[in-house]
Amino acid sequence: MSSISFNTASATTPISTSAGAGFDVQTMVQEAIAADSGPLTQMQNEQTTLQGQAAALNTIEGELTAFQTSIEALSDPVGALYSETATSSNPGILTATATSGAATGNHTITVNSLATTSSAYSAEFASASTALATGSFDLQVGSKPATTINVTSSNDTLSGLASSINALNLGVTANVVADANGSRLTLVSSTSGSAGTITVSNDSVGMGFTQIAGSDASLTVDGVPISSGSNRVSGVIRGVTLNLLSASPGTAVSLSIGPDNTQITDAVNSFVSAYNKLISDVNSQFAINPTTQQAGVLASDSSVSMLQEQLLAMVNTSTTGNSGIVNLASLGINMQDDGTLQVDTATLDQNLSTNAAAVQNFFQNSSQTGFAQTLNNTLMQMTDPVNGLIPVDINGNTQAQTTLSGEISDFQDYLNTLQQSLTAEYSQADAVLQQLPLLQSQISQQLAGA
Repeated sequence: MSSISFNTASATTPISTSAGAGFDVQTMVQEAIAADSGPLTQMQNEQTTLQGQAAALNTIEGELTAFQTSIEALSDPVGALYSETATSSNPGILTATATSGAATGNHTITVNSLATTSSAYSAEFASASTALATGSFDLQVGSKPATTINVTSSNDTLSGLASSINALNLGVTANVVADANGSRLTLVSSTSGSAGTITVSNDSVGMGFTQIAGSDASLTVDGVPISSGSNRVSGVIRGVTLNLLSASPGTAVSLSIGPDNTQITDAVNSFVSAYNKLISDVNSQFAINPTTQQAGVLASDSSVSMLQEQLLAMVNTSTTGNSGIVNLASLGINMQDDGTLQVDTATLDQNLSTNAAAVQNFFQNSSQTGFAQTLNNTLMQMTDPVNGLIPVDINGNTQAQTTLSGEISDFQDYLNTLQQSLTAEYSQADAVLQQLPLLQSQISQQLAGA
């Protein structure tokens, strides 16, 4: 903590009063303290400035982090830049989803039949609580071993039997369904297709089950016959999941897999938006306010000035070749007079439609020298909590505030001690002045009697 030099000369304020009149001790002390409080006011003003700078630095740090997040999306090898979309010519028959890295291309698909789920239902009984005969039946799901279901006095109703079956977790769901003719126990397989087919045998209870087998979906992909136990078909086309919605034998559906330009455009716009917010806030620190005729609280901060220089340099980098996509401007992102960026949507769309590989290569490449890769590495250094440009600045500001708070506290302690001392001295002087008339009278009386 820096040393503080106190000057108490101003505390010896001369007392001007007439004999016996006394004086206002509190006013005299306040005037003396006010005369000595100049350094405190100066330190408090400095503290206010530091607090304003801290708030501005924290805002910039948050915007810098958001900017880094936006550029990470463009440097991620499995991120938005390599997102894929699947477009069906007949979404009523099938749709599809594609993950990053899906095999691009066109496919012809025919859905001959959908996968169905096996079920079984019992004969009708009067109600869900009608007593059943005791006995047992065997329940098998697919190729799993059969389980014997015992009907005893503890579960000899449709409701009780459904609860018993569900508690066994056999891969079926049991329910009771009622209509005008009575109630039935229903069993529905948890697995679609033939692998989930329910088989009920050895029924000594007299349940009278009707069984409906599950069937696999049948389709062709580029002429290759495919069978699937589910209507969500994965693995046939790399990175693509087919969603079969309707069987339509003989109807060929075209499926196109390609870059998801919407996601890529959104990622680019997010990058531009985050950059503009950051650079606008940084630039505002150096602009003169027309009302106050003052710059921002960080105008003299060398770290913020360096950040401004680095940001402008980053977005103006350029490469060569790459089918003409060599900088942000050629991509369709142009620098404005105020340092912000603006997206030329038409140019960006054109590049994505006709030169997608060059766009991807501009942002990231195998040599790790792409625009997004390089920028992301630089931003990681700038946002490092220990050595980062703005974090170091924030830490220095925090330390300065701590030191200044200690000095303010010490000076306030000094003023409090001075106030107590002056109050005692002035009170004693006031008492003496108020006693002077009595002393003068006593002396006069003594002289008159001499």
